Amino acid sequence: MAIKVLIIGGVAAGPKTAARLRRLDPDAEITVIERQDLLSYAGCGMPYYIEDIITEYDELLGGATIRDAEYFRDQKGFTVFDQTEALKINRKAKTVTVKDLRTGETRDLPYDKLVLATGASPFVPRMEGTELNGVHRLYNPHHAEAIKTAVNLGCSKVAVVGGGLIGMETCGAFVARGCKTSVLEMMPTLVPNLLDEEMAQLLENYLVSKGVEIVKGSPAARILDDGHGNAVGVETADGRIVEADMVILAIGVRPNTELAVEAGLEIGSTRAIAVNEYLQTSDPDIYAGGDCVECTNILTGEKMFAPLGSTANKHGRVIADNIHGMEMKFPGVGGTAVFKVLDYNCGTTGLTEKKAKSLGYDTVTTITPRYDYSSYIPGAKYTIIKLIADRKSCKLLGCQVLGEGDGVKRIDVAATAIKFGSNVKGIADLDLGYAPAYSTAIDAIQHSANVIRNKIQGIAFGVSPIELKAKLDSDEDFILLDIRRKDEFEAGGFKDKRVMNMPLDEIKTRHNELPQDKEIITYCVIGVRAYISQRMLTGLGFEKAKYLDGCITSWPYTEYLR
Repeated sequence: MAIKVLIIGGVAAGPKTAARLRRLDPDAEITVIERQDLLSYAGCGMPYYIEDIITEYDELLGGATIRDAEYFRDQKGFTVFDQTEALKINRKAKTVTVKDLRTGETRDLPYDKLVLATGASPFVPRMEGTELNGVHRLYNPHHAEAIKTAVNLGCSKVAVVGGGLIGMETCGAFVARGCKTSVLEMMPTLVPNLLDEEMAQLLENYLVSKGVEIVKGSPAARILDDGHGNAVGVETADGRIVEADMVILAIGVRPNTELAVEAGLEIGSTRAIAVNEYLQTSDPDIYAGGDCVECTNILTGEKMFAPLGSTANKHGRVIADNIHGMEMKFPGVGGTAVFKVLDYNCGTTGLTEKKAKSLGYDTVTTITPRYDYSSYIPGAKYTIIKLIADRKSCKLLGCQVLGEGDGVKRIDVAATAIKFGSNVKGIADLDLGYAPAYSTAIDAIQHSANVIRNKIQGIAFGVSPIELKAKLDSDEDFILLDIRRKDEFEAGGFKDKRVMNMPLDEIKTRHNELPQDKEIITYCVIGVRAYISQRMLTGLGFEKAKYLDGCITSWPYTEYLR
């Protein structure tokens, strides 16, 4: 007898499960239930539609071949009931009560195996004004269409509430459309769960340079009303007011677990559905995948909520294989996330430095700006890479990238290394593809790995931007040695009485001007000369010689520069 598989959710994990299972089992009775009127849409492409990079609405729905119920029936071989809501899971009877939202009719659908792919929904804070005209969420293409229409009709001032992934991508879309854009983030830094402080500050500097107003450190308290039901701005808890004729709520998403909770399935510590490595829930005949479930961090073993379309599709394949009896495990995720804001490429994988320290690691880090490919090829751009490693084992723990250069390629290398437990020497030894149009002779990620190795081996002694900022804010007696040429020094640099200029090629003849007993921190533009000068000074007996990680190119605190 053919197995009956019922899938609740028709956007990412659900259709993937159904399509994979159909390829494995031509006889299975596969039915997908989706409460929306849109199926398998490109949710991650919605900011690009708002920005007008994607010009046609149908491209979000499949382009020339719209992914509707008929498409899945004729092309993929399974049944889809859209605009149909799953009301209740009847575990003893092994049925699901569903309601046709067009007719109001309810009925029970039987299953042998049930798949929950219910996704997640935008978090809407409990504050005044969330239902005003001009307040939007970005959950499905209908929302994207409404937002784009408002911009086309003249909306010119946008407040994005939330400085996380969704907030960043939508912010970039509005700036590109010529809107005066503000981002409100309750935490002290942008994208706080993904980027360490100094990297987040570099991202903020870029956004400010593009005209974005950043309001940090206090939650949005209410959306202001013009008295006629229209949003005109946002007020923060500490009394700051941001004017806007459109407000985007981009505070994040919450897993849709109502069905699972009512059915008595186990919910994890992240408030998402708990699943085992086979993506089974606490009921072995019910699987769950996508944005409604929690994942395991492959580095720490901790549970985490990682709602991403890529993960949802992997889940779908694993679930289908297990239903078919192939015993496939899902190993977990590494916390990889990438996003693009205008011309700025951003990404992270693994642990942040802050997280690694909280777990007890003795971390060693580096920040290195490098060209994404050979500088003599037109178009080469900097990417700033931060690596985090464990000092004892040299194991790579995390990587963050920012810049106009192609940093995402380097994130993928780091994510692969983390997956297989590589140390930094393993990254440096990788046989990566090289041609001047694609990378430098030693790729940027490998250069960063070599810097970490130098630090662990006691050859390089770096000072992070955060550490130098603390020193500049104090009365500590040290020398900040600018080893650039005189013309470079005069063109700009740090504004501090402890700054001294001594070009690299003069250190051997002038080093007697430097005190042996003081800490000397060298800096240049990107760090190569600074590191060379630190080695020279160390060789000359300056035991407290160090260099600034990332130097001026990666320095995030612009108020300290002249």
